[in-house]
Amino acid sequence: MVLRSSFDAFAKPIDSVRERSVSGGFITLLASATAAVLLISQLFIYLQVQTRHSMHLAHSVPSILFNNGGAAARKLVLNGQYHIPLKLHVTFPHLQCNSLDYAHDGNDSSSGKFEHYHSKPYTFTKRMPTLEEYKTAVGTKNTNRGSELQKQRREGCTVSGTIHIPRVGGTLSVSVSPDAWRRATSVLAFGMDLTGGSGNTEQVDPFHGRLPNVTHYVHDVTFGAPFPPGKNPLQGAHHVMDNGSGVALANVAVKLVPTTYKRTFHSERETYQASVSRHIVEPATLAAQRSMLLPGLMITYDFTPLAVRHVEKRENVFVFLSSLVGIVGGVFVTVGLVSGCLVNSAQAVAKKMD
Repeated sequence: MVLRSSFDAFAKPIDSVRERSVSGGFITLLASATAAVLLISQLFIYLQVQTRHSMHLAHSVPSILFNNGGAAARKLVLNGQYHIPLKLHVTFPHLQCNSLDYAHDGNDSSSGKFEHYHSKPYTFTKRMPTLEEYKTAVGTKNTNRGSELQKQRREGCTVSGTIHIPRVGGTLSVSVSPDAWRRATSVLAFGMDLTGGSGNTEQVDPFHGRLPNVTHYVHDVTFGAPFPPGKNPLQGAHHVMDNGSGVALANVAVKLVPTTYKRTFHSERETYQASVSRHIVEPATLAAQRSMLLPGLMITYDFTPLAVRHVEKRENVFVFLSSLVGIVGGVFVTVGLVSGCLVNSAQAVAKKMD
């Protein structure tokens, strides 16, 4: 028992030797409050995420021609070696599904080529929009309700789905079908169907004596996995063709930046950031350029040669613990030194005054 007290590293002073005072209690309270504030601030700093960005050359991949690569090339793409998923969700509130066509790099749905190169379940589907999709596509100006709104909803079409595309530039379009466009222009110009259509009014004139209104709402277009810290610029875009005819081409150019995203305690994830520029091409411009493009939506995308690495991390936990220990010990040692100096100074002054 004597040996233990002799080598006690934390020996306590005897209670009779201690001198309790108001100033000593105030100093202890001040030291405790300072330590608590520093502890909370250190914890707040530790919980903050530090973001680091770096740029490097993107990994090059073979330029697989999805049109001419054959079955072997398509198998490589669909197996996930050189492809990313492309998700599309767009609503045309004034265009029926039988008058709508979609295509990717020249492979359109009307000829059957699209389904040949994008087999299920990786393909797009056309359907009547839901009530919420239709309301979003027509905007807040539409105040019709009930049966009238349901009837108008049947005049619209929603294209949605996911396909896998090679990691090379390409073009995706959703537009009036060539057959519907020929019928509409022939009926409008000559008052009759010159394309050999039957007597069915809907088939002869699908747009009731007017040009097709290709106003549309892009709910979502996503290339690859989304980038969580950033907002998708291809989401929630309303392209209104307010030129009187409703005919125009929404041309959207997309630059995709390969991005590696890593969060604390999570594995790395390959994502893509998108830089978007868009403009509406009026029918007069299309006619002047003798363009073969049909009214609707055209998305042209390409990949940048530079990639971005986005890393979110916290301070090392051992550094954090060391800081906490240093704060507690440092505060009390510092306060003890300061209070000792003040007490000794006061005692020296008191002796000289005596």
